[in-house]
Amino acid sequence: MFAHVAAVLAALLILLVPPARAGQEHLRILHLNDFHGFARPHQPPGAAEPLGGIAYLAARVQALRAGQPTLLLAAGDMIQGHNWANLTRGAAVIETMNAMGFDAMALGNHELDFGQPALAERAREARFPFLAANVEGLDPVRPYIVRTLGGVRVAVIGLATPETPQATHPGNVAGLRFEDPALTLRRLLPELRRQSDLVVVLAHLGHAAERRLAQEVEGIDVLIGGHSHTRVAEPPTIAGTLLAQAWEHGKALGVIDLTVEDGRVVGAVGRLEEIRPAGAPQPEVEAIVARWDARAQEVLGQRVGEAGADLDVRNARSAETNFGNLVADLLRRTAGADAALFNGGALRAGIRRGTVKAGDIYTALPFDNYLVAVRMSGRQLLAALEHGVAAVERRDGRFPQVSGLSFSYAPAAAPGARVRQVRVGGAALEPARTYVVATLDFLAAGGDGYAGFGEAIRSGGDFESVGGAVSGSAIAYSDPGRWLRDLLIEYWQRQGTLAPGLEGRIVEVE
Repeated sequence: MFAHVAAVLAALLILLVPPARAGQEHLRILHLNDFHGFARPHQPPGAAEPLGGIAYLAARVQALRAGQPTLLLAAGDMIQGHNWANLTRGAAVIETMNAMGFDAMALGNHELDFGQPALAERAREARFPFLAANVEGLDPVRPYIVRTLGGVRVAVIGLATPETPQATHPGNVAGLRFEDPALTLRRLLPELRRQSDLVVVLAHLGHAAERRLAQEVEGIDVLIGGHSHTRVAEPPTIAGTLLAQAWEHGKALGVIDLTVEDGRVVGAVGRLEEIRPAGAPQPEVEAIVARWDARAQEVLGQRVGEAGADLDVRNARSAETNFGNLVADLLRRTAGADAALFNGGALRAGIRRGTVKAGDIYTALPFDNYLVAVRMSGRQLLAALEHGVAAVERRDGRFPQVSGLSFSYAPAAAPGARVRQVRVGGAALEPARTYVVATLDFLAAGGDGYAGFGEAIRSGGDFESVGGAVSGSAIAYSDPGRWLRDLLIEYWQRQGTLAPGLEGRIVEVE
């Protein structure tokens, strides 16, 4: 009976895969990006139902691989984000990816968030290579690989965003050099073409930059992207390159089917399959997730307090948010500062109304950031605000969330000349006056391109930045012993219930 069922299933698989003519091969590429450790199904604010779940995604990968030469690829930002990943500094993610049989992963900017030694440790644990051809100085990372699938030689080359030095703590990229992705690709393409029939670019650049790359560089068959969390439901072909990206957090799996004839791509079709917690999860991956879940809950299951309103971060990169107000107020009050400013990109997830656990806060504030307060002039504070809104149209992570100050800005004006009226403590900003501004060590060290904090620190003399730590006589407050998320947990436990709102701190004008 079992032999009969197996024969029927085999026959069905043959029907699903189009027959190959002589010299023709059918290949499949499965891909995801920006997983950020979201191992369990989750229902973000505004979503109608839970999505994702890496064990359910793994089951779908297993089904789609059957009877088909397949590559499984990740386009970066896999090991950092959700506390399920962060508490192991990404080791839980690598174990899961090993079990799923990944073939390669592009280096995302957040792969460096735990520092270069931790990245090297994750690379040693992985049974697949980390790829970034445009990064010099990272020994564990390779430029490209060549794999043979069904008689077709496939080159996979990795590209990392050149924005990485601004997107992670400056101490994490010390000694590294990031080359322009297009220059790297043009330099290596002849070498790749000599070794392969098919070139796949695995890029962590953002969808807009990936579209430009496809237009500017000839000879790419498939470009699989990440970084911008873009949901490309039907991958387009641009200048002969199929361009794909698979959303975020394991909520979708990208599927690309290729027909190769005589070493040349003659057919390319892509799609996204949304992942839901339905059917049976893949048993080995589910066991890994459950084991790390149990360890994490020892830390994360404690009750912190109540949220009297949904804390929303969906607009944290372009507008005032109630969660941003809460955190900025905490920074200012803790440091006894005149004002506070931090980057909206530090807020990675919202928190729903109701009971709040430590895990909710770890998910929302996953980075190891601590509180620093800097003495700076009104002119330097204005420059920081200008920098913060200079890329608002890109929803850049530098967008400021603030406390103790309010400002208006004109998004249609030229970058660097957008900020209009600024008030600190209810009074107009005075360019020559010295203000104490609370922020995060990430920004104080120049992260997200905030050079003004470093300028203020250096102007105070005795500036030091050793191992990522920031010090100098212009520092009014510094507490590297407590992360921001721990400050928020302690504050919430004291208050019991928090329900921050919007107060018109940031206003758009024409």
